[in-house]
Amino acid sequence: MHLRYDAETEAFRAELVAWLADNLPSDEEVRADPRRSSAHLPDWAKAWTRRLFDDGWLVPGWPPELGGRNATPLQQMVYFEEFAKLAVPRAVSPQSLGIIAPSLYDHGSDEQKQRFLLPTLRGEISWCVGMSEPNAGSDLASLRTRAEQRDDTFVVNGQKVWTSGAHEADWCLCFVRTDPDAPKHKGISVLAIDMTTPGITCRPLPELTDPHYADFNEVFFEDVEVPAENLVGGLHQGWAMAVGSLAHERGMLWIMNARTIERNLARLVAAARQPRADGSRLADDPVFRDRLAALQVDAQAMLAMGYRGFAKFARGQAAPEHSILKLFGSELERRLWLEAIDAIGADALDVEADVHGAYGEGAWAHQYLRSFANTIAGGTSEIQRNIIAERILGLPRSGS
Repeated sequence: MHLRYDAETEAFRAELVAWLADNLPSDEEVRADPRRSSAHLPDWAKAWTRRLFDDGWLVPGWPPELGGRNATPLQQMVYFEEFAKLAVPRAVSPQSLGIIAPSLYDHGSDEQKQRFLLPTLRGEISWCVGMSEPNAGSDLASLRTRAEQRDDTFVVNGQKVWTSGAHEADWCLCFVRTDPDAPKHKGISVLAIDMTTPGITCRPLPELTDPHYADFNEVFFEDVEVPAENLVGGLHQGWAMAVGSLAHERGMLWIMNARTIERNLARLVAAARQPRADGSRLADDPVFRDRLAALQVDAQAMLAMGYRGFAKFARGQAAPEHSILKLFGSELERRLWLEAIDAIGADALDVEADVHGAYGEGAWAHQYLRSFANTIAGGTSEIQRNIIAERILGLPRSGS
């Protein structure tokens, strides 16, 4: 079977590829001022985001006044394919563009869209997302950070953790409990919190793999006063936003993951063809070839599953494939890097070697370690298995 796009969609692709060739930030720009976290916006990142916005390539499915060009679903698919092929950071602050902007677009008031959405899309401000807490990770509805309304102000107390980029974000989209007596899914609201407000303490959690890059944070709120006008989406209406935010995070993530896996498989093949110290090649090892073939088959299966789900979605039908793709893709990526580490051996542990380009595919060892995070972010593999079992296969809930 040969899957093809129509001529109009391919013309869209050609226009995008040509634009990228002319507008990508140079390796020199990126290396001169590397990002310190997912909320850090260096000058090159701000300029890149503004170029994307001004030329309609930031969120192609949205109208031009919001950085898009009213692209069709097929054109959006092509858009994400091309970005994944090039390993280009379309979203320099991924939570700002992938979670916050769509949430504001869906739930924000007109005043909030003008105040927050447009500056976010233009790369003028960056965000973190205050969801997870020490005792509310996969079970987000158990969150305890509390916001008590006093006249025209909310007073926030509590703690968040794993908050990406919090120490460098301008704002936080924070999920708080506003009705402690309501069922846990019912008493949650969402506040836009200025991260310079007195009473906020951020404690970055440095990463062992890169001492210059710290993304995760513990965030503490102590009597933090937030104007009531910063309530997003209505009082006690936060759970719908939480579900929507995670859906935005996944969005068309599957196609980017599938193409990224393809790209990294090609990278592994290229490494396998290089002579080793003894003159032999990993590509000639029949065991490795068999494992590589299995990875390739699974990568193609992921693509086929995603396209089938997308076709159903485009016809207005339910697409259970998309519930499976997050689990399948993140687990496949982790297995790919494990196979690479196992096959390449000690050379794969050289963290100074095999770094490609300013956007950094990264050393083999770093990528293997990073692959575990992908089985957690956006919904853990364990939770995804529960969702598939209960909502798709109709199995009884655990313990019932």
